[in-house]
Amino acid sequence: MCNHYRGLRRKGVMIPGWDNEEFSELKIPLRFDNMALDVYPDREGLVVRLQDGAPVIEAMRWGFPPPPKASAAYVTNVRNVASSWWRPWLKVEHRCVVPASEFSEYGPETPKRERWFARTDGEPMFFAGIWRTWDGDRGPKSKPVAGPHQIFSFLTCPPNSVVKPIHPKAMPVILRPAEVHTWLTAPTEIALQLQRPLPDDELVIEEAA
Repeated sequence: MCNHYRGLRRKGVMIPGWDNEEFSELKIPLRFDNMALDVYPDREGLVVRLQDGAPVIEAMRWGFPPPPKASAAYVTNVRNVASSWWRPWLKVEHRCVVPASEFSEYGPETPKRERWFARTDGEPMFFAGIWRTWDGDRGPKSKPVAGPHQIFSFLTCPPNSVVKPIHPKAMPVILRPAEVHTWLTAPTEIALQLQRPLPDDELVIEEAA
């Protein structure tokens, strides 16, 4: 599963699907300038969600609390969307997109080595995500950060033929630009039709990322 990705290197991000010039580009505020480019579980990443019908960009912690009896500390990738545990957070008010420049998976070789994947056209990726508010401690046990926290995760799907030789189980759900509006606004049954691999010719492996 994807547990390491890189945020955007640019200061603004075009959010497809909103023609109003005021919201056609979201400028990352200065308070986000010190965020790390590399995002790991329980670290902050930028997400885009709707507020009063307009896209806003916010920093949230990566990882939902796990279902009961699960061994994972945080759930960063969600695949079984039929589960009753996830259904409440798939409603339109809890959907978001996660902008990224690339994501990594560990290859099958020993010692393990990260392989990086990016869009063929070099444009930002938009992972299909979910978000919620959660009250509790996050961060390291030595320096816990008290809640409430805004947290996010993103959906995965079977891998395409670019990712499969490296990681045969899953890949992030990467939205095409025209699909971002659908994911953020459509009824759940329509939005979940987007849970499928990005076509092979739209993703490239970057050996030296």
